[in-house]
Amino acid sequence: MTSGIFTAPARRIGMLERPDCRIHFEVTGSGPAIVFAHGLGGNQLSWWQQVAHFAPRFTCITFAHRGFAPSSPIAGGPDPADYADDLAALVDHLELGEFRLVAQSMGGWTSVEYALRRTGRLKALVLAATTGSLDPRQMREPERGRLEEWQRMSQATLADYVANGIHPAGGALMAAEQPALHLLYRHIDDVNASLDKAALRGRLWTNRTRAPEELAVAGCPILFISGDRDMVIPPFAADAIASVLPDARVAHIPNAGHSAYFERAATFNALVEEFFGA
Repeated sequence: MTSGIFTAPARRIGMLERPDCRIHFEVTGSGPAIVFAHGLGGNQLSWWQQVAHFAPRFTCITFAHRGFAPSSPIAGGPDPADYADDLAALVDHLELGEFRLVAQSMGGWTSVEYALRRTGRLKALVLAATTGSLDPRQMREPERGRLEEWQRMSQATLADYVANGIHPAGGALMAAEQPALHLLYRHIDDVNASLDKAALRGRLWTNRTRAPEELAVAGCPILFISGDRDMVIPPFAADAIASVLPDARVAHIPNAGHSAYFERAATFNALVEEFFGA
């Protein structure tokens, strides 16, 4: 505070040069570092409610994955196998020591693969609406036995969403209860309308091969956050995977779809902050 006038957290924007592309990143605030990895329908803008909440006490780093504007385009679309390398390069570029990592949906592929490198830098990991490269088909029973029926229900529900102009990652409740927020979600997604997301989604699914137990080597506490109305990732997968990891917990957010961080930001932020504090 200066002379009674609020001083906003410091903010800077940069580009990280990679061998085959440029990665857009933004750094806001000061204090312990949090890196946010966005989903298929987003970019660095997706985290506006988290950055505003955490930046007064944390250094918040957001970025756009390779191929997602304002990062440079990739001919033929990005390969998710490159995501963890990009994150590692960004962490080195910013000279981060220990940091916390928050991933949403597609960002889980980036974050799980980075965590498996056991760099010693990762202090805590939040996996929101994602199992990343961990394969739900390798879950233990009884959750694995529920997967086929859930997938049939999910496909039918998502088809109804599309037919009714509802963003699949936003969900019916966001569209009905918070239409302005739902529209903003669509606008952010439209920034990358030219990206072939169906092809990228196929690559993500192809790279989902790891057994849940493999994440046990991450060496840090893990929080899974799931919206109980998620139609993209089965909410029960979080419980099944957390049960085989040594330092993992699960939080379910009621009345939230796939993007609880966007739809129920206050609840999401409180869960993350409590986890970091613990």
